[in-house]
Amino acid sequence: MKRRSLPVAAVLTATAALLLTACGGGDDRSSANDKIAGADQSTATPTKSADPSAAASATDKPDGVDVSLPKDMNLVFDWTKPTDKNEAAAMDDAANFIRAIYHGVVKRTAVDAAVTTYSTGDGLTYAKTQIESRLKGDWTATGTRRQYQATTRSASNGNAVEVAFCVDSSKFYGKEVKTGKILKTTPSISDFAYFKIVMVKFPTGDNLWQASKVFVETKAAQCQ
Repeated sequence: MKRRSLPVAAVLTATAALLLTACGGGDDRSSANDKIAGADQSTATPTKSADPSAAASATDKPDGVDVSLPKDMNLVFDWTKPTDKNEAAAMDDAANFIRAIYHGVVKRTAVDAAVTTYSTGDGLTYAKTQIESRLKGDWTATGTRRQYQATTRSASNGNAVEVAFCVDSSKFYGKEVKTGKILKTTPSISDFAYFKIVMVKFPTGDNLWQASKVFVETKAAQCQ
């Protein structure tokens, strides 16, 4: 029972690279020699981005950025924060990035302040593609989308954190905006995905992290 008119697998495959890594429990932090795909591993301090997300972001954790969702749209983040301060902050804002996408869907705009606050570069492109796909079909969403089995690992320079997690969308459905009709089909492996989001520290703020890369494995059997 999932959304019929907007196949999640098709959207994700078109907008993100497929991963071959499996998801599982346990601590997945990198050693100093590990590399995070898509993250700058250098020790230099990053420069402020010219991306619109930079202009929309405050110098610290932004106040008043709305990521609220309707009562019938429930995003569950069933994970435990890591003890590392940066990784915990990056995990929080990875959740805000997901919320921002659906907030944009609800507000019917891909340039919502939440989207441009919590994403940059390829992450911003990914968010806009997800929102615009739903706007084109005149869909929103309803139900529960569960994120779980989360792990984190940091780049050696401390400026990037990879947040990886499983997603279960089996109770998360598309809904036609005009009619309110909920679109469902038979549950399948397409309801499960494995995400890796590279979060980068906003250069002029200690607490804001932005999604800069999004990698997705669709039909993720390891997440069932």
